[in-house]
Amino acid sequence: MGVIETLALGMGGAWASGVNLYGTVVILGLLNNFGLLDLPPDLQVLGSWWVLALAMFLYLIEFVADKIPIVDSVWDAIHTFIRIPAGALLAAGAMSGLDTGMGDGVQTAIALLVGGTVAAGSHFTKAGSRAAINTSPEPFSNSIASVAEDVAVFGALYTVVFHPVVFFALFALFVLLLIWLVPKIWRFIGQVFGNARHPSVAYTQTRAQQASTGTGLPKLNLSGAGGSALPPSDKPKLPPE
Repeated sequence: MGVIETLALGMGGAWASGVNLYGTVVILGLLNNFGLLDLPPDLQVLGSWWVLALAMFLYLIEFVADKIPIVDSVWDAIHTFIRIPAGALLAAGAMSGLDTGMGDGVQTAIALLVGGTVAAGSHFTKAGSRAAINTSPEPFSNSIASVAEDVAVFGALYTVVFHPVVFFALFALFVLLLIWLVPKIWRFIGQVFGNARHPSVAYTQTRAQQASTGTGLPKLNLSGAGGSALPPSDKPKLPPE
């Protein structure tokens, strides 16, 4: 593999693992086994049929979980501790086949840092977008988003293997989108779920809204027991004749 192909494999594998780790492992492993991709020595393990069988099994679980509202966000939260390290390791494994002259230790450290950052970017973009989608009352947007993510992962890996220059152009667009989109997503999530974390704030806002709309009137007790039955009247009481 040349320099461009190796860099594309490292960055593309890290990006794809941040979105769908198990699908990434399956695609790269199968491409290697069918002779369509020559993985670097440190990534040859992805072609093991034992690794592929486990990855396929976990992909099927994720395929279902990723389409259920709330469950998908829980799944993403758990995989924060799996996808990002895996993306870093994929980038480092890809770079193992490239001699940059910096030394193995320095090269591996840089690959881990860059790969982990790329995987974190794609992972948090996915997780934040899905958390925002979960605020929608209809259930179909989760399935649509999940399928779109899978298509994006498979498409990215296709360009990595067969059109690496195209991948880098798409990757640059992703970085620009990441800079613009992520702050908006997390700001929206904070606005939606902020009151759930602070019930006292929600109560104060509700009371203020009632006062401003005139709906916060006191409830009258008309049973004749336990206090005044009617509110006091402003009319003066006339003396008896």
